[in-house]
Amino acid sequence: MRLVRKDLEKDNAGQVTLIPEEPEDMWHTYNLLQVGDSLRASTIRKVQTESATGSVGSNRIRTTLTLCVETIDFDSQACQLRVKGTNIQENEYVKMGAYHTIELEPNRQFTLAKKQWDSVVLERIEQACDPAWSADVAAVVMQEGLAHVCLVTPSMTLTRAKVEVNIPRKRKGNCSQHDRALERFYEQVVQAIQRHINFEVVKCVLVASPGFVREQFCDYMFQQAVKTDNKLLLENRSKFLQVHSSSGHKYALKEALCDPAVTSRLSDTKAAGEVKALDDFYKMLQHEPDRAFYGLKHVEKANEAMAIDTLLISDELFRHQDVATRARYVKLVDSVRENMGTVRIFSSLHVSGEQLGQLTGVAAILRFPVAELSDQEDESSSEED
Repeated sequence: MRLVRKDLEKDNAGQVTLIPEEPEDMWHTYNLLQVGDSLRASTIRKVQTESATGSVGSNRIRTTLTLCVETIDFDSQACQLRVKGTNIQENEYVKMGAYHTIELEPNRQFTLAKKQWDSVVLERIEQACDPAWSADVAAVVMQEGLAHVCLVTPSMTLTRAKVEVNIPRKRKGNCSQHDRALERFYEQVVQAIQRHINFEVVKCVLVASPGFVREQFCDYMFQQAVKTDNKLLLENRSKFLQVHSSSGHKYALKEALCDPAVTSRLSDTKAAGEVKALDDFYKMLQHEPDRAFYGLKHVEKANEAMAIDTLLISDELFRHQDVATRARYVKLVDSVRENMGTVRIFSSLHVSGEQLGQLTGVAAILRFPVAELSDQEDESSSEED
């Protein structure tokens, strides 16, 4: 998705202009749209024309309409999105208040206006427009003196940093210049990794090189991480995977990605994170039920106690037609983040999202047991009896 323009007021009213570039962008758009929004886009309209002789014909004309959104229809198999609503802006072909259906098209821009842009919607735009959010694989392709730090998305490879350092040759009896230059090179590559790789999103970091460069670099990186107590690198050590490549140039990354060990490791990496979170929830529900809650009321109570460590929530809930209900879910997400909890928004198109939907679409893994909730429920049910 490409963001063309964003005009938001202080009260978060305003409009954004976007261009969907991939089929997945239609899914993002579907999650951005709500009934009552204003959508401006190019569309085809059948127009009847009368000639001078009085004969009536019809032509298909491309025109730009602004609709007040009433119904939204998304075909997940074809990734097609149709929006029906009434025309709210004067147009020579369509009367004010007349109904029309716009089918949003790839690579054709649209403008979406809302009375209130909440944090969840704005975050989705940020994720859809920033390739780094969809890049759950990173790679460092290197040889002595040359390294490329890349992000790999489903559709492209982005070079985030190129590190070049002149490494003098080893001389008989004097390797100090070579070793110092190599250390400086390794240090610059480590800095580029920390600056450009978002470990919250990235599930695997490939380190590819000819010879023993990758082993030497990884040894250096983790020795330095231990010395400086670099928690970011130490906590994500298991994500680094060493593979062979013929050189440190970007084109050599293709060889690394074709390695069988890599393909098995990278299978569905983004979805794997959601599956693990849901698995952790079920285990907690089984072994420590006081630390695993589901259902909006229970999860809200746990949040009031600042007990939520991980919130699992389906993106389906943010498409709720009732503004107050949607605002309630947004408030919950914002509050959990303020309390330093992790929020995982599940796609309802994925199998893990469907499973979460069976658990009301909202669940939480707690930092500590909150037994009072189940006690309160027992008391209230006995009072009703």
